[in-house]
Amino acid sequence: MTKKQTPAAPKARLDPDAVVRAALDLLDEKGADAVSLRGTADRLGVRMNTVLWHAKTKARLLELMADAILAGIPLTGLPEAPDERVRELARRYRRCLLAHRDGAAVVAGTYAAEPATLAFAEHFTAALLAGGLDERRAAWTFWSIQYLVLGLTQEEQALAASGEEHTLGPALAAGGYPALARVAPHLEDTAFDERFEFGLDQLLRPHGARAERAPQAHAHTPFHGEA
Repeated sequence: MTKKQTPAAPKARLDPDAVVRAALDLLDEKGADAVSLRGTADRLGVRMNTVLWHAKTKARLLELMADAILAGIPLTGLPEAPDERVRELARRYRRCLLAHRDGAAVVAGTYAAEPATLAFAEHFTAALLAGGLDERRAAWTFWSIQYLVLGLTQEEQALAASGEEHTLGPALAAGGYPALARVAPHLEDTAFDERFEFGLDQLLRPHGARAERAPQAHAHTPFHGEA
């Protein structure tokens, strides 16, 4: 598009939601690398300028997609207890990302201050504050859980897409990394549900009360802010 060109007005039946739905369909069918403005236009059977009317850049399209993914998180029927509410919201967040191919990669690459994203963040932060955390600890715990969910889910989805196994073990076989060699089976553990619950447990335990015990799947340890 040259400087003199402007995006054409959209067809009457095409709205932003339709553009985002087409992009999400492309994501689910071919993966994050295949998502583009032109690919979305081709899927809709419209000209590129029609898509540009709704999302002027790929970055903007990805933001809208990320918000649409998070719109799938139900925010009703949550537990009353703040600690259980936080855990349930984190679980719903993870399930929502897993519902879309490369969903975690799309959301992780954006910073979308959009309605669904903000609504989820509001519920999550309110639960942390209700659990007794001060403002900074609530904000940083929110980010920490975000990173846990996004990183773990990206690993899970990437491994599933490749159809391959982890390769850390063979890489360490020659020696030189004794500490890594000792823990390699655990680093390569694909029990993602248990790893997720363990991570939540570590992040939500009372400050200074991180007991030395083996991870347990679906452990429910309440948090109470700083000790």
